[in-house]
Amino acid sequence: MSGFRDSASGSQPYKDPTPLPDSVPRVQELGVTSAPLKSAAFFIGAYCKEYNEDFMLCKNEGRGDPGQCLKEGRRVTRCATDLINKMRENCLEQFDAHWGCLELNNQEYYACRKPERTLNKCMFEKLGLTKTVPGTPVGKKQIHEVENPIYTTVQR
Repeated sequence: MSGFRDSASGSQPYKDPTPLPDSVPRVQELGVTSAPLKSAAFFIGAYCKEYNEDFMLCKNEGRGDPGQCLKEGRRVTRCATDLINKMRENCLEQFDAHWGCLELNNQEYYACRKPERTLNKCMFEKLGLTKTVPGTPVGKKQIHEVENPIYTTVQR
């Protein structure tokens, strides 16, 4: 049974008292906000590609049953957690600078190309990961590699 709970008077965050069933595998959450996730998104896509593809395949075959793909979803979460931890260990300064820039600039990539380049360089040198934007036409530069972009923080 649900009841009214005044959010202003609560000193503790809401925690659902209903435990998950034992059939649901346990996994720690990533523990990051949207800006670090957006900063790491393309690297997570490359690093966790196989897990993401398994999850999407399961989801498409599930025909509306969300409980069918919980194990695959947990694998994606574990993979993303692993990468975020590796990013923190190897490229903490660049990672913090990039997601901090995103946080201050309405999460717009074009406003944060300079810290993005340093993060991309660090990720390649230390983890061997490159940022690749899906859907970029063959033979064209990736959007983050363009020297004179149309969109900048100062509009002409």
